[in-house]
This record gives sequence, C-alpha cells and structure tokens, in this order.
Amino acid sequence: MIGKALSRRTLLRGMAKGMGVAIALPFLDAMTPAFAAAAAKKPPNRLMFFYLPNGIDMPNWTPSGVGKLAEMGELPRILKPFEPFRDDMMVLGNLTHNFGRTLFDGAGDHGRCSACYLTGAHVKKTTTDIHVDGPMSMDQVIAGKIGNQTKLPSLELGMDNPRQSGSCDSGYSCAYTNNLSWRSETQPMPPILDPRMLYERLFGMGAELSPDERRRQNLLRSSVLDFAMDSTQSLKKELGPTDRNKLDEYFTAIRSIEQRLQRAEKDDTPVSPAMPKPPGAPADFAEHFQLLTDMLTIAIQADVTRMVTFMVTTEGTSRAYREIGIPDGHHPLTHHGGKVEQLAKVTRINEYHAKQFAAWISRFSAIKEGDGTLLDNSMIVYGAGLNDGNRHAHEDLPTLLFGRGGGTLKPGRRVVFRKETPFSSLHLSLMDCMGVEVENFGDSTGRLPGLEG
Repeated sequence: MIGKALSRRTLLRGMAKGMGVAIALPFLDAMTPAFAAAAAKKPPNRLMFFYLPNGIDMPNWTPSGVGKLAEMGELPRILKPFEPFRDDMMVLGNLTHNFGRTLFDGAGDHGRCSACYLTGAHVKKTTTDIHVDGPMSMDQVIAGKIGNQTKLPSLELGMDNPRQSGSCDSGYSCAYTNNLSWRSETQPMPPILDPRMLYERLFGMGAELSPDERRRQNLLRSSVLDFAMDSTQSLKKELGPTDRNKLDEYFTAIRSIEQRLQRAEKDDTPVSPAMPKPPGAPADFAEHFQLLTDMLTIAIQADVTRMVTFMVTTEGTSRAYREIGIPDGHHPLTHHGGKVEQLAKVTRINEYHAKQFAAWISRFSAIKEGDGTLLDNSMIVYGAGLNDGNRHAHEDLPTLLFGRGGGTLKPGRRVVFRKETPFSSLHLSLMDCMGVEVENFGDSTGRLPGLEG
C-alpha cells in the first residue's frame, strides 16, 4: 500500500438520497505497515453456535472410537458430510443439560432444552411471566465484555417461527422454544429471520427501520456497492494486487447476496401450509440457509461481530422437508416409537442439515485471514439440545466443535467426558478462549479437560 497503514476499522461509506450505507472491510495486508508484517496483529477469535431442533438419530451420529478422528474408519452417516474436516473438528461426548429434564415441572422438554442451552439454568413453566433462573446466556456474557470492540456486540439468527408469546410446548412460552440468547432473566434476544433485515443490520447506518421505512429505502437503494463506488475506487488505487483481489472477492460475495435477496423477495411460495415464511426468505431450506450464512461470513470477515447464535429451526418445529421428499413434519417424525420407516426420515433430515452446514464450512474455511483462515480463528458449535427426540433424552448431547479458536483449541479428535458432565462446563471453557474469564456459569463444575491447543 502507498502511504500509511489502513485502519482495521476503515469503512466505505456512501449516501443513497440522504440514507447512509457503510461497508466494513475484511482483514487486508495493508492494515499493518510492511515493516511490521511479521508482527502483524493477530486476528480476533470468534464464537458461533448452530442449534438443531428435536434431537438426533444418535447411532448414525456417534463415532465408535475415542481419540484422533484421522485414525478412525468411516464416520457415521450423519457426520459423513464432515469427512473433509476431520482435522478441523472435535466430536464431544457425555455433555448433559440437567435442567432440560422433567425434574419437578412435568412435560415440556422442548421448551426447557432450548431455553437452558446457553443459560445452563432452570426456566419457569409459564406462557406469560417468562423467567430464566440465570442473569443472562453465555453469549450475552461475552457480548457484554467484548462487544464494544465491534459494530454489533452479538448477532442472533434463525430460520422459522417468529412467535414470542403463547404456548409452544406443554405450558412453556414460545419465547423459550424460539430463542437461544437471553439478555436478562426475562428478556430474550429474538433471532433475525428476514434476510433483508439482516442485510440492513450489516450495511445500514443508523437506527432500526420500520417496515414502511424499509420498503421506501429498498425502492431507492438497489446495492450498497453502487452507492459506495467512489470510496471503493479510491481505496483500490492505494492497495497492492493481493489486497485488490481479496477486496474483489469480498465485493463479489456482497453483490451475489444482493441479487439473491432480490429473487427471494419475489418468491411467495410457502414453506408448508401451516408455516408462514419469513419475509424475503426463500421457501427452499438450503437457499435460505446459504443466504443467511453467506451474510454471516461477511459479518465475521469484516469483524462486524464476534459472537453469533443461529437457530437452524426452532425447537419442536413441525417443518416439512419436501426438498428431499419428506412431506411429514419434523417433530412428529422424531416420536417414531422405533418404527424403522419413520426413523429413517429423521436420519435423512439430520443428514440434510449436516450437508448444508458442511457446504458453508467449506466456503468459510476457504477464506484466508492472516496466516490462517477464518475457521482457524473461530470456534463453531454445531449440535442439539436433545439427544434422542423420541425419548426426550438430555444426556450425551450431540455436539461438534469446529475450528482452532486462534490456537486455543486442538481439533481432530473425539473427546468423551465423564458421564453427566454439565454442558455449562463447555460454556466456561469457550468463554476462557474468548478472553472472558468468569468463576462459574450455569451448573458448570469446572473447565473441560482435553480441548486445549
């Protein structure tokens, strides 16, 4: 780069008839002086949770051995899409959420398991006076400590069922089943379902827009790139060829997202007769997931946020997967009672989810950052709040941990802990990796051994 180093916080700004846009930049070589390249600032660590509903077909999830994944035979069917990432992931065993169990509250496992997933706390059985017996979820603990270093302290995403009131499971409020993140004992952080709203959150400047204001702005603005063109061209003149290529790839990704958003907003196909489609979202699951995760990649690449939760679909969902020939609702299928044909459909849904996630991990891990990749500088938990959906089991929760966490994790292994190890002990360990050290969290009994890099 010609002249002084480029700030990590550089924004490309533009105006669309009085309405501002701002594009954060990915990590570029020009962000450290040439003479200090060897001592370049280490990229930040990120933490993401991808939550799966209704449990997993565990025999088709669980590897047979313990230790290095590279030395094991074939991965189980559901984990097959992750073959290319054996060295980049850990398969964790025997983590338990005791507060997801019946205990003294009766039925309602789906309401409890999602509400306690990141809080590690008991939740009050109610449809009105919601309360989680913990100050906040672990992602919000992290956001409270390091969120001032990024545009968004945290980012909450999801794919269906926006209801936040009424009963969604045996007397438990929909606020429990439809949220992972909790700012306080009584205040959930509802996920963004609408891809257009996510786009505005990432690239817009100023306060949240009302639906009428958003429609007006969309008529005036087709592309953030178009309105930031002048500053983009000025910046490119000061960059070397490597950074220009990196910037071109980054802007190409944004342009692709804009084009797909425009197509999705014209799609009025319902997800299913009983399930409304989030505005602006493709009806096809894979397209919706890819659109959201590609925008998530932009957010991570530009350091817009370092803490993300993603509800793949909500707990207890009866979404059908006609894309793979399954018209039955997901939740009713998981109550298979041992019926082979029904269980086979559950396995196919689990496998379908894994394929979409693996496709994103492939794209995410291909992006270079510093001396490594985005995946090297991230920790990504992919798993469910239930073990077997038929039994509503809360022990040995299916949990994968991807990435190296900037050198804090040592992936490539299956690690099995002592039975009934609290899931909150994983929370405690990951908070340490994010530089947020607390004495205890939820029902944790200490840090987990065997994760360290």
